[in-house]
Amino acid sequence: MTTDLRAALADYLKLRRGLGYGLRRDEKLIVQFLDYLDDLGRTAFTVDDALAWAKLPEPASPGWLGMRLSVVRSFAAYLHTLDPTVPVVPPGLLPSRGRRAVPYLYSDADLAALLQQTESLKTPLRTATMRTLIGLLAVTGMRLGEALAADDSDLDADAGVLVVRHAKFGKQRLLPLHDSTVAALTAYRAIRHAWFPTPVSPALLVSQAGTRLLVFNVGVTFARLARRAGLAPRSPSCRPRPHDLRHTFAVRTLLGWYRDGADIDTRLPLLSTYLGHVSPKNMYWYLDAAPELMAEAAQRLRSASGPRP
Repeated sequence: MTTDLRAALADYLKLRRGLGYGLRRDEKLIVQFLDYLDDLGRTAFTVDDALAWAKLPEPASPGWLGMRLSVVRSFAAYLHTLDPTVPVVPPGLLPSRGRRAVPYLYSDADLAALLQQTESLKTPLRTATMRTLIGLLAVTGMRLGEALAADDSDLDADAGVLVVRHAKFGKQRLLPLHDSTVAALTAYRAIRHAWFPTPVSPALLVSQAGTRLLVFNVGVTFARLARRAGLAPRSPSCRPRPHDLRHTFAVRTLLGWYRDGADIDTRLPLLSTYLGHVSPKNMYWYLDAAPELMAEAAQRLRSASGPRP
């Protein structure tokens, strides 16, 4: 039975990857589900089979179990379009994901403290690398993975542009940079070249060994710098993370537009494109995520509505 399902899985992955999705985790989990069906000797699967497989890991968080089921649900929905006898796994059987982390919005003082703490790192290169990385994330709103994947050749200092080649869903974009950002990256290049006259890797930002930075190692170092800077968690779901520099950039940009009286609906697509979002609608999440933005939006709504009788 699963021979046909495995062939269908190959087609499913090809279709969705053609739309820009990576699906490495999805492929691994669906293969595990098909192996589970083989072990049971099933000639077809039911909703109960999918639910039983999703709940196998013990112990596991509800969010992880829900995510496992959501992966099978998507595959089953695809199969149902080809064969109506394949069951559709209804939503709501398990929570699809945990609570979304609350953005840790950094103040100017927070950022200054973070940058100051980079001086405590062991070598001038590590200090320069983390200082440049934090600054780049803060002033561009790039994803951490995008910054770490950037090659030196992606930076055109003369044009003031950074090419983001490894964005989400396999997309690319051009990122215009402020002159001060170009100057900081150029200064970092000089420090990096002094340490490695012959490059070890093509990466723009490098480790102490000259290799490309790893997300895990950056996360550990960033957490240490945040603790030393006195940036304590504001709640269990609101802790300082590198990704929150992206949130801070987006919120500050929107706040500035609100306070300048700009047409937000017209400008949102511009910010969405700059950040590499798939759709401008993703930007509206920040209204709920940042109380300051919610207050500005409410004030503008009241002003537009006029006085009430």
